Amino acid sequence: MYKGPRETRAFCETFRAPDGVEAVICPPYVSLQPALESGHTIFAQSVHWAAEGAFTGEISAPMLLELGVSGAIVGHSERRQYFGETDETVARRTAAALEHDLRVIACVGESLEERESPGQMELVLRVQVEAIADAAGTDEGLVIAYEPVWAIGTGKTATPEQAQEAHALIKSLLDVPVLYGGSVKPDNAVELLSQPDVDGALVGGASLEVESFTAICQAAASLS
Repeated sequence: MYKGPRETRAFCETFRAPDGVEAVICPPYVSLQPALESGHTIFAQSVHWAAEGAFTGEISAPMLLELGVSGAIVGHSERRQYFGETDETVARRTAAALEHDLRVIACVGESLEERESPGQMELVLRVQVEAIADAAGTDEGLVIAYEPVWAIGTGKTATPEQAQEAHALIKSLLDVPVLYGGSVKPDNAVELLSQPDVDGALVGGASLEVESFTAICQAAASLS
């Protein structure tokens, strides 16, 4: 929940993705229109499974498409943590968005307690990914983002080896691109993105400043 229309417009006017990198910007709903005016690829931060109806506060895929939005994040860890998102609702949102030809970044990931309990990380990821796979399959518009919840907004980052292990597991369950999201910064981007099963990054806090987001994109470009 950062950057209203004015700040979003300024950010998008300044940011330029390096050649060879697809950069997607995901502003709040109120800032989608000024972001779209920049010509960048724009995703929303969530999308509802219904095309319309009595769901006050939600936004549908047809509404986003009418604006010109290309896709949406679904099931971000903050949606799961604070707003009651479940594996079932994530799957429903994902399937509905893809059916309307929106691209989707569907998020999965384990808590610190689950990471530290033997076998729980694998079980949690399997349940979350299989719910999405059952609903959507290997749709070409689908990307998974692995978010270790314990590494979001904490300054902690999964080691490249931990990220690779999780990404390999996810890809064994669902053959789609997998992004890493968990305190990605310019100084760790190359090491994370160079792992064989890490296909990109879902950048949080480091995307709020044009300079740091650009540096991460440049790190990705250097590996392409």
